[in-house]
Amino acid sequence: MEHCFRSILVISLLLLLSCFGFTSTEAYDALDPNGNITIRWDVIDWTADGYVAVVTMLNYQQYRHIEEAPGWTLGWSWANKEVIWSMLGGQATEQGDCSRFKGNIPHCCKKDPTVVDLFPGTPHNQTIPKCCKGGVVSSWAQDSTNAVSSFQVTVGNSGNTNGTVRVPKNFSLNAPGPGYTCGSARIVKPTRFVTPDGRRVTQAMMTWNVTCTYSRFLVDKTPTCCVSLSSFYNDTIVPCANCTCGCQNNLTHPENCMNADSPNLASVVSGGQKSNNLAPLVQCTNHMCPVQVHWHVKLNHNDYWKVNITITNFNYRMNYTQWNLIVQHPSFDNSTQISSFNHNPLNPYTSINDTIMLWGVKFYNDLLMQAGPLGKVESEILFRKNKSSFTSDSSWGFPRTVFFNGDSCTMPPSDAYPFIPNSSMYRNVSSLMLLIGLLTTFATHFACVV
Repeated sequence: MEHCFRSILVISLLLLLSCFGFTSTEAYDALDPNGNITIRWDVIDWTADGYVAVVTMLNYQQYRHIEEAPGWTLGWSWANKEVIWSMLGGQATEQGDCSRFKGNIPHCCKKDPTVVDLFPGTPHNQTIPKCCKGGVVSSWAQDSTNAVSSFQVTVGNSGNTNGTVRVPKNFSLNAPGPGYTCGSARIVKPTRFVTPDGRRVTQAMMTWNVTCTYSRFLVDKTPTCCVSLSSFYNDTIVPCANCTCGCQNNLTHPENCMNADSPNLASVVSGGQKSNNLAPLVQCTNHMCPVQVHWHVKLNHNDYWKVNITITNFNYRMNYTQWNLIVQHPSFDNSTQISSFNHNPLNPYTSINDTIMLWGVKFYNDLLMQAGPLGKVESEILFRKNKSSFTSDSSWGFPRTVFFNGDSCTMPPSDAYPFIPNSSMYRNVSSLMLLIGLLTTFATHFACVV
């Protein structure tokens, strides 16, 4: 009997650990296993007391980009007593204590400077190529030419040879919030530059790289997006669950949402913009999410089936520039037509092609406006039926996972999906739970018998 009890305890412990183990996948992005932001420092000239370097941020992430307001923020610590004499295409947020200097005052004297991008419209003599986009950096798959941001920095009180320069340390990247962890700077082979006419090649005096990777462990666990479902064959609309991203609290936090017909809506929104308040101010809904994705199965033909996707912005304080949507569904291997959106498959594992990245058409719907009449974009997807794999199961037409701007959207529970008429009594039992139940029963029985 004691042996039986011990076996049950061990099995229960293993199941509990396996449940915790599922969350560890958040630290590894299976859709973009090699994605990172690389920060490259190229020393392009020596000065009397230091060097001039071009710092380039390269976003090699397939779908995660850096939004505006306030965009990226890059920080580091100097190895010795370096100062920043001047900058082009960026600026340090604080000057620090420069009282020991007379006459020529450095741009920044802080031991741990923080740098931000400049905005479009910056005077030409303060810019360099690939700078001044307000901290916005596109994802690599969406727009590789704009997945780059640069600034130039003139460093003093530093070495001015390859042997005396000490690379900075303790790099940090906010984009604009937390989530990124940066490694140590590594000296690499100097970057080579080809002139526009292709007839001459120059190279940096010295180059070092810093790699920053994203982890969902480091960000707020509160969802920011939810998915609702509907279909032509059922009148039921499955909404986002109540309080998915928070709950309305009119007593303690009456300001956490606004009704669309509120008379002081405009003044509250403009007041938040003036104070640079980036906290979401959402339209009052049952789910309280800044973004909702609605998936509607529109048509089922002999050879094709069609889906309508609508993305709605409920955030009064955010226009989503260069937004993107990641959707996982087995039929994307057979998608034939996508209207109104750009698209690109995400298949890091070439044998599986079930995930697609969608984003807006430039100057048409690449800007998802703040909550209101214009805060919505939509598209239709036409799928070709694969006779060998297509099924009329009620959940087949709906996505497996959805991400908006790299953040996971909360899906409705599978047993709430719109069901096909005359099959309401049929419900699929989760294969995983069934398997766990059978294994537990078998193991317990076997242990007790032994």
